[in-house]
Amino acid sequence: MNDIKFHTNFVLNGKSFENVQDLLTFSKTISEEMFLFLKTWFDLNDFIAVNTSGSTGKPTSIQLKKEHMINSAVATGNYFDLSEKTKALLCLSPNYIAGKMMLVRALILGWHLDVVGTNSHPLEDIDSYYDFCAMVPLQLSNSLKKIDHINKLIVGGAMVSNELIEKLQGISTSVYATYGMTETITHIAIKQLNHFQNVTLSAVERFSFKTLPNINISTDSRGCLIIDAPKVSDKQIITNDIVKLISDTEFEWLGRYDTIINSGGVKLIPEQIEKKLTTIIDKRFFVAGVPDEVLGEKLVLVVEGENSGNVILNKVKNLNSLNKFEAPKEIFFIKKFVETNTKKIQRQLTLNLVFNG
Repeated sequence: MNDIKFHTNFVLNGKSFENVQDLLTFSKTISEEMFLFLKTWFDLNDFIAVNTSGSTGKPTSIQLKKEHMINSAVATGNYFDLSEKTKALLCLSPNYIAGKMMLVRALILGWHLDVVGTNSHPLEDIDSYYDFCAMVPLQLSNSLKKIDHINKLIVGGAMVSNELIEKLQGISTSVYATYGMTETITHIAIKQLNHFQNVTLSAVERFSFKTLPNINISTDSRGCLIIDAPKVSDKQIITNDIVKLISDTEFEWLGRYDTIINSGGVKLIPEQIEKKLTTIIDKRFFVAGVPDEVLGEKLVLVVEGENSGNVILNKVKNLNSLNKFEAPKEIFFIKKFVETNTKKIQRQLTLNLVFNG
């Protein structure tokens, strides 16, 4: 075992532990994936191997220093004022970085952590109340009836829709969108989504991400975010995320460089178009570029669910916020999107199904 210990106030599913071996033995009764992560966390290596999500490319294995993971845990605790004996709920898989880091925060900061099965309705059987939790947008959307059981909630893994943001305005829970990736050991920036005073919803949507302490940001020649975060990464991280820098500590996320569509010489950012379409489409969807003899690429809309083409088409035609280049040329429907294990949409594989069956 290495010299990493756990906080004396750490509690897992109501049980405290005298030593690492007792903790490992108990973790087996919760899940094999939790046991395997904790076994790796307490081994002799100073790093752990983690797979990236694979939502924007092939999943790859990278090594993260345990020291950096501890630094990330401390930064989150300080930012959200989550001290020892914080009651927290884990509803994400320990196979991926977001779930791993919930465990690390609890171990290092001395939280009382409860674990529920990883599913899309995490609060369904919950009666207790918690200080902190992390979810993906689908889990949040399905938990609104009982979301008051959580005091502070961070949401990551995918963009939070305008429709969901609107539903968050009347709840007691403080909700924050996060920006980060496996390489940055989850979030390096936060955006508050509710509990604003004297701010209209349209303004809320424009609020930028604010970086955590000890994070330096800049952009490259493509307009993509560069992250210098020495406490969580030994090297500079050059992303494919197109951003608008607001200040040295704030940025607005615009979309992915690798999803830009060049249609007839006009560069279209899918994520910006999708933000506008969320106001009229209540199903999961995305826009993408497909080869076209005249335009090079043409913009198409892919919707999950049964065909309701004319209804959506008419809504799109009447959406004033879309300019003529942003209006999809065709709409396709598919019964079920292809997803990663963390429920992120795999756009290219879904498109392949649409066109190749």
